[in-house]
Amino acid sequence: MALAYRILPYTLHFKQPAGTSRGVYRTRQSWYVQLWHTEQPLRIGIGECAPLPDLSCDALPGYAEILDRFCRKLIVNRQLDYSALRAYPSMLFGLETALLHLETGSFRLWNTPFSRVESGITINGLIWMGDKDKMFRQIEQKMATGFRCIKLKIGAIDFEEELALIRHIRSHFSPEQIEIRVDANGAFSPDNALEKLHRLAELQLHSIEQPIRQGQWETMAKLVKETPLPIALDEELIGINDPAEKQRLLDIIHPHYIILKPSLHGGIQGCTEWISEAEKRSIGWWITSALESNIGLNAIAQWCATLNPSLPQGLGTGALFADNIDMPLVVEGDQLWNKLPENEENTPFCLDRNHQSITLNGIPYSKELALILANIKLTDPETPEWERELFAFLQAWWNDSPTLTVHTSGSTGTPKNIVVEKERMMQSAITTCSALGLEQGDKALLCLPVRYIAGKMMIVRSLVAGLDLYSVAPDGRPLANIPHGLIFDFAAMVPLQVFNSLSNDKTALETIKNGIIGGAAIDPELEKAVAALPNGWYSTYGMTETLSHIALRRLNGPARSETYCPVNNVNISLSEEGTLVIDAPLICRGTIVTNDIARILPDGSFEILGRKDNVINSGGIKQQTEQIERKLSQILDIPFCITSAPDPKLGEKVVLLIESKAISEQDLLTKISCFLDVYETPKQIIPVDKIPMTPNGKIDRKAAKNMILVI
Repeated sequence: MALAYRILPYTLHFKQPAGTSRGVYRTRQSWYVQLWHTEQPLRIGIGECAPLPDLSCDALPGYAEILDRFCRKLIVNRQLDYSALRAYPSMLFGLETALLHLETGSFRLWNTPFSRVESGITINGLIWMGDKDKMFRQIEQKMATGFRCIKLKIGAIDFEEELALIRHIRSHFSPEQIEIRVDANGAFSPDNALEKLHRLAELQLHSIEQPIRQGQWETMAKLVKETPLPIALDEELIGINDPAEKQRLLDIIHPHYIILKPSLHGGIQGCTEWISEAEKRSIGWWITSALESNIGLNAIAQWCATLNPSLPQGLGTGALFADNIDMPLVVEGDQLWNKLPENEENTPFCLDRNHQSITLNGIPYSKELALILANIKLTDPETPEWERELFAFLQAWWNDSPTLTVHTSGSTGTPKNIVVEKERMMQSAITTCSALGLEQGDKALLCLPVRYIAGKMMIVRSLVAGLDLYSVAPDGRPLANIPHGLIFDFAAMVPLQVFNSLSNDKTALETIKNGIIGGAAIDPELEKAVAALPNGWYSTYGMTETLSHIALRRLNGPARSETYCPVNNVNISLSEEGTLVIDAPLICRGTIVTNDIARILPDGSFEILGRKDNVINSGGIKQQTEQIERKLSQILDIPFCITSAPDPKLGEKVVLLIESKAISEQDLLTKISCFLDVYETPKQIIPVDKIPMTPNGKIDRKAAKNMILVI
């Protein structure tokens, strides 16, 4: 299968300035590479390419153009050119993890106790450079959290103050209670480095990273031999990409430890080479992230878990960014776990639009990254219209306006525009997700046009509840190209889509755990087929004004029902004309008096008998168009509809429009009379070429009446 790719540039923002020996970071630039097979666009792999300015050997001018060339080469050759990529470790790391994610179809890239949420990875607590008081507050916080190993960045403030800070820690915690690592980032001068190492060693530290600037192999080797404090190499490894050079560096310096960062030290392949050579020489190692977002951090942690590390690892940087990507990574005590964090507000829903994120086709996007993708999609002339609607909606959702303009479906005639509040759309989403028991991470299928409220609400439910939304073209067979093994927890369809799926994609349809059907009447034969499906399927009642459905009717299983049950916080009553009145204060502003004639049962459920404007008054006897159609659907297997025409004797007469010119009117009337009483029986049968329908598949009642006038 052919591969395709896209590159998404993304700027992360630190919650507070991050001080290092090379300056202060306030933002972090990453490039996300997405890969997919053109025949299976729903399955996407993502990797993060994130060079560090002034540190990474591949932090070069024109970085994005170079990355694009490697992506194009991958698409053509179908494999990575590891030899050429050795000099570009951050690109190699992003590409190899994107391929791995595409191959596995999961962010759990390897099968390990960590990925199975059976164990965590012990990590150190990172203390950033700053003034003495600020660093001390960080240390107190880490200790209170439960860290037993902390890493202090030193070299930015006065050395005597740093010593005093470490001395204070030691006065309260022994080496058995707290392991202290320090990272000088090459800040010491070769002239005084050994003296400083002796003074630091008096405080019983675990190790020091990169005491002097990299590139001074002989000087570093001499320090390693004379130091009382174990030395770990970090920056020294940057740019050493050839296996023979790696061996030579380790043989000359022979450090006590090496610290490996895939984005800096050759990707996963390059770091694996470093570990192999280090273990041959009895050199210890641990893995550290290099200020990647959670996309890169997850890949590093998943790989790290395969190595069964014995020392604390440096993987706790995910909380540094204000706009990180949501991933199932959480720090508990001094361990990183592969699971979703507990919601501090004890609610599974997010109602703050500025803090909402969206997961599309298995890939999590922050608001900012989703808008970047939206801009790319909307400016690409090859983006299909149905997909444009999705990304245009996201742009509208995240603008400053509290409202949206939505289009009614045209059930009773010409569609119209109405203004709805985004807050009420979110309340509607909560109602649906609560009613169906949907949870964060559940997979949802969007196969309805986003121009209508039903499609929009699928997106809002995903935003509010954290659903994983998969979007496909809203055609008659939405399950036709779903990859094998992709199972949806939730899908919303119109009857035609369900009908076609039963005929052509039944296996996939049967795996859907919760399905709702709306937008048009459900034929009795279709309802009978849906009743045989194994999971939960529901008919919905609602309209654009109620922001999708306000009631559900179970179609299968022991709870199967003939009546609709209102969802939470929805009250119903009848108007003087017998039409349904809806009072849903969280969703609708004021009550809505519908045109639907209904019957409310003692248990609070209700039945829709038909529309007020679809009543035919024939000879003083009122007939409901929809009720006649439901009866006829049991015997007619070709498209038809009931309408009316003026009659001098009856006032109005019942008329049957049917898509057939080969049928005998008398034979049909004989057949019909067995199912309809005399008042319901059509007084005229008119064959037509096509039953008129609205754009969303409902009978166009107005057009049907007009057809009679011109016949």
